[in-house]
Amino acid sequence: MLGTAQSHRQQSTRQFKGMRLTDHYFELPLDYSQTKGPCIEVFAREVVDLKKANEDLPWMIFFQGGPGFPANRPVFNGGWIAEALKTHRLLLLDQRGTGMSSRILPQTLANFPTPEAQAEYLTHFRADNIVRDAETIHHTLIGSDKKWTGIGQSYGGFCLLTYLSFHPEGLEGVIITGGVACVKRQIEENYRLTYQKVLEKNQAFYRHYPEDEAKVKEIVQYLGSHKVMLPSGVPLSPRRFQALGLCFGADGGFERIHYLIEKAFVDGPNGKEIAYDFLVEVEQLHAFDTNPIFCILHESIYAEGYATRWAAERLREEFPWTQVDADRFHFTGEMIYPDMLDDFAHLQPLKDCANILAEKDDWLPLYDLDQLAKNTVPVAAISYYEDMYVPIELSRETALHIPHFYQWVTNEWEHDGIGQEGGKILNSLLDKLAAPRL
Repeated sequence: MLGTAQSHRQQSTRQFKGMRLTDHYFELPLDYSQTKGPCIEVFAREVVDLKKANEDLPWMIFFQGGPGFPANRPVFNGGWIAEALKTHRLLLLDQRGTGMSSRILPQTLANFPTPEAQAEYLTHFRADNIVRDAETIHHTLIGSDKKWTGIGQSYGGFCLLTYLSFHPEGLEGVIITGGVACVKRQIEENYRLTYQKVLEKNQAFYRHYPEDEAKVKEIVQYLGSHKVMLPSGVPLSPRRFQALGLCFGADGGFERIHYLIEKAFVDGPNGKEIAYDFLVEVEQLHAFDTNPIFCILHESIYAEGYATRWAAERLREEFPWTQVDADRFHFTGEMIYPDMLDDFAHLQPLKDCANILAEKDDWLPLYDLDQLAKNTVPVAAISYYEDMYVPIELSRETALHIPHFYQWVTNEWEHDGIGQEGGKILNSLLDKLAAPRL
């Protein structure tokens, strides 16, 4: 049974565009099995409609996608946040290690004396402890006698399935957008499906922009025969360029890559060369070094009692089209490869740490299948039929395993639908959450 935070401070309450925002900082255990051990600080921002700020509203807590990314920073009163504020007091949680929560960055990891110490520290930054943080914050903010609703985008949905597994008593309901995780499968089965989804996205991209096929091949050939340096001081390898396919699973992803490709070359003093603004944008499209959890702990979000051993890299040989010298160049997707630790300047010192985590074979459980099978908390989810990151086949399998689970399957949006039509999507899911058949 979890208790309250070791300390909680509230500060910086302000008004902004019809909302009241309050910052909360919680001192929480790094390791919940050693409550007298080291602590970390976890940040969350409370948001409420200014007109309802003094009302006793039900709470909703938001889990961001990732892993390794902070919660939304409200810059306008609209979208899904505005829809949530019609009925709820919203808590935007910076999951441990992200945002303002004891950040994990190359600089902070440099404080540890060895790669082994870095790896041991990072083992405490998965969904199991994110959920323990949330439930401890729940007890601290509103008390154990009240429940709140969880909403999770992408990896945030993974976290909520962990929440349902181990602390369902804290939840009034659950909303998941694009994040119904595969709870019954190991990582290889997930990647075999996602590789197929990525191939389909590549085929769609070239159908949409057939002129880009020759341009892409020209870029890759140039990168293979020239040492092209990125602004951060490392070479742009063909495989790092290939990883830009991560964008294909989001709305407008094809256009983002198309507009990047079309400006790849300029005429320099020695002839045609890669343009500087192209290189800057390549770096901006990747967040592996600014959000190192996304790279170093990515495969561990699937691991329960086994080592991932760089699963995405191991499975590449099953998909010859992923080779950079294939007849047709294909981009890759949300796959993390060990050479990324060479391709990003600030990740290079973390390569040994990442390899240690890839070989770790005693990861604790993330889900309790028996508890999920007897679930009584209503769940409403949207899953995207063409989702490149979270395969619909495995999402459907999970939804069928969990009682009181409504799943809306659509091809109207990509994985980031909540960012495109958030108000519409959340309104519909809240209605379904209250439906008697759940």
